[in-house]
Amino acid sequence: MTQILGHNYIGGQRSAQGSVIVNSVDATTGQALPYDFYQATAQEVDRAACAAAAAYPAYKALSAERRAAFLDAIADELDALDDQFVALVCRETALPAARIAGERGRTSGQMRLFATVLRRGDFYAARIDQAQPERTPLPRPDVRQYRIGLGPVAVFGASNFPLAFSTAGGDTASALAAGCPVVFKAHSGHMATAEQVADAILRAAERTGMPQGVFNMIYGAGVGEALVKHPSIQAVGFTGSLKGGRALCDMAAARPQPIPVFAEMSSINPVIILPQALQVRGATVARELAASVVQGCGQFCTNPGLVIGLRSPAFTAFIEQLAGQINEQPAQTMLNAGTLRSYAKGVSQLAEHALVEHLAGLAQHGAQAQPQVFRADVRLLLEGDPVLQEEVFGPTTVVIEVQDAAQLDAAIQSLHGQLTATLIGEPEDLQQFGGLTPLLEQKVGRILINGYPTGVEVCDAMVHGGPYPATSDARGTSVGTLAIDRFLRPVCFQNYPDSLLPEPLKNANPLGIQRLVDGQTTRNPL
Repeated sequence: MTQILGHNYIGGQRSAQGSVIVNSVDATTGQALPYDFYQATAQEVDRAACAAAAAYPAYKALSAERRAAFLDAIADELDALDDQFVALVCRETALPAARIAGERGRTSGQMRLFATVLRRGDFYAARIDQAQPERTPLPRPDVRQYRIGLGPVAVFGASNFPLAFSTAGGDTASALAAGCPVVFKAHSGHMATAEQVADAILRAAERTGMPQGVFNMIYGAGVGEALVKHPSIQAVGFTGSLKGGRALCDMAAARPQPIPVFAEMSSINPVIILPQALQVRGATVARELAASVVQGCGQFCTNPGLVIGLRSPAFTAFIEQLAGQINEQPAQTMLNAGTLRSYAKGVSQLAEHALVEHLAGLAQHGAQAQPQVFRADVRLLLEGDPVLQEEVFGPTTVVIEVQDAAQLDAAIQSLHGQLTATLIGEPEDLQQFGGLTPLLEQKVGRILINGYPTGVEVCDAMVHGGPYPATSDARGTSVGTLAIDRFLRPVCFQNYPDSLLPEPLKNANPLGIQRLVDGQTTRNPL
């Protein structure tokens, strides 16, 4: 493990011009770790953004294969991080070593997956409409389109995934794949982890001959606003709270040149348990659901925070079983003191609400999070009470009983945008309640059947997004290969000579990629 200096990363160099020192903390003990990090000054933020802007033309001009080799090299460097590194991440986050080792594999796997995307070339979305000079009443010009990277991207790391959604996480991977240099704002909860990963990225950049400034990183509180407002930054990736994400969106929209913010922010991920499933396997569902609620101390953006079922003796029995399961779950240490305070506040708001009943869980106190179950009156959902619409980030869920199928439809229609929704049902349930799917399509980015949302596969078809406030832009995803689309824009060439066209659009199709030519998909040359 390399030495931790606490200096910012700017244009391939280390920089420590500021006088404000911030510290990394042991998440379990609350004690400061023996590392000092230099908060970036306004001048350093400016230099980092300018370094990314300076790198952009050269990086964008590299072939997809060169960028793919860079991503593969990053993956190799991540895989080479040793047990000392894993122990460091555990100290900063209180997450277990097995979880961190698995997340490291996911993070390197994401890099390699985007390298595959670059090599197959579909991200270009190449389209060619050949000239029709004899068309009447007007001839058609030769028109060709492909996509390029937007420009430098500001990325903000998440607290709950110190690797997969952080320094070398999905936003960084997809931005680099798109041809966009990155300025990364290190999360205050795991700055030492961020430094070790940044070192790995820069080793890979040097090995593969990437331009200086392709990856930059800054530390400190209050530096994000200057970064988002910097004129060189052309897009923002963010995973975190609704308050934080909305603030970034407002900053970006108020710029003289507004830019897109792709923020993943808040979701309660409803689980709908249908009648026959309760009859056949209610106790099993209660056990599995409780495990999902407390997994990782509930610190997943897909944590099931709302459970809905039709009123019946079977659902009453299920609620009792779920409460019993939660009562057996131990308290867990959260990522940091701030996360614990936020969790305690959310639990308190539920407990104090007149139409919410506490069903299970010890009183929240001390330095660990206590799992909880509440039951709420369906009127809170139907009337839009924020107590049920706002995420409680931690090991807590709320159960709601609806009277009938019509009220179930109304409850779903009352939901705000979500990352996920889950249907637990037997085949006859899914036939009887088939109308739920079109309702849920309007509310969520991913619908599951007979599974649990705490687990997001990194693949081509995955959607980790959804309508606001789950994300700021429901057209994208932060997990899966479609994530690259957020940082690309189309460029059209009209009547260009073949010699001046970019390779994806040349007549000979030198890259051998699939293209849409005169309305037909083909890999053939023209």
